[in-house]
Amino acid sequence: MPLKIYNWLTRKKETFKPLMEGRTGLYVCEPTFYNHTHSGHAKAYLPFDILHRYLEHTGYKVRYVRNIIDVGELTEETGNGEDKIISKVRLEQLKPMEIVEIYSRSFFQDMNNLNILPADISPRASAYIPEQIELAQILIKKGHAYESKGSVFFKSKRVA
Repeated sequence: MPLKIYNWLTRKKETFKPLMEGRTGLYVCEPTFYNHTHSGHAKAYLPFDILHRYLEHTGYKVRYVRNIIDVGELTEETGNGEDKIISKVRLEQLKPMEIVEIYSRSFFQDMNNLNILPADISPRASAYIPEQIELAQILIKKGHAYESKGSVFFKSKRVA
């Protein structure tokens, strides 16, 4: 029986077809590391862990990437808030990367304690800021996103 996965773009279940025979990738965002892990994190990563294990069990070579969000998540959904890591810096009197290190280590230990497989690669968002800016500019130019008050937002009706 073929693996079927819900495609949020088409809004239907579709048969899984890897881009390369026998190989596939999973890309998942990790939390922003400004506080300790909670049960919601486990709930978010458990389905991907199950999918990862299933794909490997059925013979796929899987490259699993979970990025580390170490900058830029705001405290308010409106985009007017303060960066959550900077807020924690002020509270704990530490440097931003100290905050990220403390809470990312806590996260990785918690996931390990739950027997959730680690990612193969965990790139830091801050290392890719120029690429993120370039992508945002491309999305804006193509009409898929717009800028407002220094933030970039998707035009959701254009995505579907």
